Amino acid sequence: MIDINKIRKDFPILNRQVNGKPLVYFDNAATSQTPQQVIDVIVDYYSNYNANIHRGVHALSQEATDKYEAARHTIQKHFNAKQAYEVIFTSGTTHSINLVANGFTSILKKGDQLIVSALEHHSNIVPWQMLCEKTGAILKVIPMTPEGELDMEAYDALLNDKTKLVFVNHISNALGTINPIKSIIDKAHKFGAAVLIDGAQASPHIKPDVQALDVDFYVTSAHKICGPTGVGMLYGKEEWLNKMEPYQGGGEMIDQVTFEKTTYAGLPHKFEAGTPNICGGIAFGAALDYMNAIGFDNIAEYEHELLNYGTKQLQDIEGLKIYGTSKNKTSVISFNLEGIHPYDVGTLLDKMGIAVRTGHHCAQPIMDYFKIPGTVRASFAFYNTKEEIDTLVQGVKKAKMMLS
Repeated sequence: MIDINKIRKDFPILNRQVNGKPLVYFDNAATSQTPQQVIDVIVDYYSNYNANIHRGVHALSQEATDKYEAARHTIQKHFNAKQAYEVIFTSGTTHSINLVANGFTSILKKGDQLIVSALEHHSNIVPWQMLCEKTGAILKVIPMTPEGELDMEAYDALLNDKTKLVFVNHISNALGTINPIKSIIDKAHKFGAAVLIDGAQASPHIKPDVQALDVDFYVTSAHKICGPTGVGMLYGKEEWLNKMEPYQGGGEMIDQVTFEKTTYAGLPHKFEAGTPNICGGIAFGAALDYMNAIGFDNIAEYEHELLNYGTKQLQDIEGLKIYGTSKNKTSVISFNLEGIHPYDVGTLLDKMGIAVRTGHHCAQPIMDYFKIPGTVRASFAFYNTKEEIDTLVQGVKKAKMMLS
């Protein structure tokens, strides 16, 4: 069970006001808020042991190194990676995807096929388009249905012996659809293709088991999971990470350097050039500890309540249309009011202290499919309440009245 009053006390930002109104924060799909427990870890790092890692023999460096690598083990345990060195620290999901795309430059050849879904964030589209331009590979798209689900029969038809890589999000950031990734992975593996799953939207709601999924790459960002911005994770199977060339050159990722030749360090350092976001990595581990203490089953159950409640309340507003009606979805509601631009609705809601996201949510192909400029997106987290949803509903009704 979720003790919502106790949890809300952990998030100092929820006490502030916006435009003279209590903050109602429904932009969690863009970034979650940070609990005091994680803020304290960040302050502790800079107050007590701020130092570069892996390089110093002095006490501060060793302490920072120990805590940074302990965070890597926390992440390994959370996602059930087989080895800690299969967890690569990155600056976030986008960096992780680009790292893999770069690594496949020397693996692909002209005529190879990549498959992407129609539900992707731009970060899981553009790097692959760039890769195709470099290699001559061909990009194919799994189409979507009016409910916001993937057409799995069409996916079956796309797979063939030329398929080398499939990349799909675990959960759609724009619609909240939970994709059948286990089936997608298993089918791709029958043709020898690798699979990358964008877990940025899933990680706050689901505890993925990368070994049970048998996924080749899984990526996410800490700032979606109550952690800081500027740090994320690439999980990759050891065999694939060993095949890939380093993404960046510099310090830390080397074994030996001469002007004639450089050899590279082993995993994970091969992909971690330069001084990392040390504090961010440590805080990433602390954020996972915080959420695991609440329990992801408890989080999922409570957020499902919020989703059902919000959907029912918003559906009762005349002229409101919800996009993304999959039976299997998470706590995201994308909607529009008939004849009113989503930006105008979002602007008025902000005046009432309600933070939502408007626009195409970096998922323009989805909006093109529905022939709309964008949506108003309300995304709920485990620290939100039904009373806040009531405030949103009243705000939407007021916006409708003012803008109609």
